[in-house]
Amino acid sequence: MAEITLEKVVKKYGAVGVVHGIDLAIAHQEFVVLVGPSGCGKSTTLRMIAGLEDITGGLVKIGGTVVNDLPPRKRNISMVFQNYALYPHMDVRANLGFGLKIAGQSPAEITKRVSEAAEILGLTPLLDRTPAELSGGQRQRVAMGRAIVRNPDAFLFDEPLSNLDAKLRGQMRAEIKKLHQTVKTTVVYVTHDQVEAMTLADRIVVMRDGHIEQVGTPMEVFNHPLTTFVATFIGSPPMNLLPATITGGAVQLSDGSTVPVPDRLRGFVTEGMKVQLGIRPDDISPIGHGLSQDGPGAELRLTVALAEPLGMESLIYTHIAGQEVQAKLYGPRIVQPGETLDFRLALDRAHLFDAATGRSVRAA
Repeated sequence: MAEITLEKVVKKYGAVGVVHGIDLAIAHQEFVVLVGPSGCGKSTTLRMIAGLEDITGGLVKIGGTVVNDLPPRKRNISMVFQNYALYPHMDVRANLGFGLKIAGQSPAEITKRVSEAAEILGLTPLLDRTPAELSGGQRQRVAMGRAIVRNPDAFLFDEPLSNLDAKLRGQMRAEIKKLHQTVKTTVVYVTHDQVEAMTLADRIVVMRDGHIEQVGTPMEVFNHPLTTFVATFIGSPPMNLLPATITGGAVQLSDGSTVPVPDRLRGFVTEGMKVQLGIRPDDISPIGHGLSQDGPGAELRLTVALAEPLGMESLIYTHIAGQEVQAKLYGPRIVQPGETLDFRLALDRAHLFDAATGRSVRAA
């Protein structure tokens, strides 16, 4: 069993704290993505699991065994790096089998494992090529294959798709997802790309400034963000946030206009409370051109400041209570700057955050 557990894990460089006592339990065969902006501590956390960084405090366990003092080679993990780390003078076959050769495996065993990994990743026709003769996506598959042949307890991925263009990133996301379904090994994957996190993860761990901000399935984190940071980091485009005050049982915006408090949040707010109304662009749409026109809502007449056509949808920039917000129009209709439209706010999917703490009123 390859469960991975972090207990009060701390990392400091001298007096500078990078990871601040995080707790995390990753189940056997689970695909967990650590996501957050640069400098949040996600790669450092991964490197502590791998044994590439010393642990200042706390415990790291793999399969129930404390591995704080074990070198990387004794942790039975495989790591895939951003820069592939392939040997340029070796062909694909030799790259795949090199780690097994160093470990003293027999030539027959090396051939068997290399063939199996090559078959899984579609590398069989490429075994005689050198890295210079491969595309970026092919090199990344070789890097993954080198990890597979070791039959590790866990795969660790450190931003493996950062060097690829958008099309290849999409293809490789699918490859990694299929790999996990085939090999069924515990995966810890680090990225700053929330699209990768949403599409790959069984659970997402959102990190910020060395702390864990929220843990949950992709849809839990998307639909029920605990903080304004999570709300604006997960989701593309990010959630709109509007300063407001609870007045007379309604959400009063900064220009004095009001919208109803979402029914599910009425028991969590008090009169005079300073809040931020959070609503995703998908939930602000011109009437008749949104995902859904059902459920509780508020209607506002708004002027289009900018429209970005994206095929069968358009991203619209407009203003509510003097603040720029993004909205979505679905369908082929073209809108022009300066055009005035009636928009609907889907309040049943809106959020309220405490203005002082940034936490959801349901979690405050």
